[in-house]
Amino acid sequence: MSFPRQRVGLYFHLHRENISQIEVVLFLRYLLRQIRGPIMLLWDAGSIHTGEQTQAFLARHPRLHAEAFPAYAPELNPDERVWGHCKAVLANGRPDNLDELLATLERVTRKARARPCLLRSFITGSDLPPLLRP
Repeated sequence: MSFPRQRVGLYFHLHRENISQIEVVLFLRYLLRQIRGPIMLLWDAGSIHTGEQTQAFLARHPRLHAEAFPAYAPELNPDERVWGHCKAVLANGRPDNLDELLATLERVTRKARARPCLLRSFITGSDLPPLLRP
């Protein structure tokens, strides 16, 4: 399977509570509508990713190709750099409630999404093998 690497995107949904396989499948459905061509998913081996509902959805959608990170390997996960960026931007703020925090996170991630060089830096700054880098 070939994955063109010239386009980098940031797709996310924020939730107030822990998510289940249902939310994962809904998000994957969203990705399939937003992105043409093959989609490589890099994620951990948590139960929401390896569970029956998620795996059945992946089996029905061959455009989705999932690769699990090894256990305890945050240095490989570009998502850690995304959250590090968000935390740095939020460091001097003080939201009064959860709604304010979610709105601020939404704004920060929307701005990051508009900066392809920043998104690439999250990936190239990780220890991912060169094959998986843009």
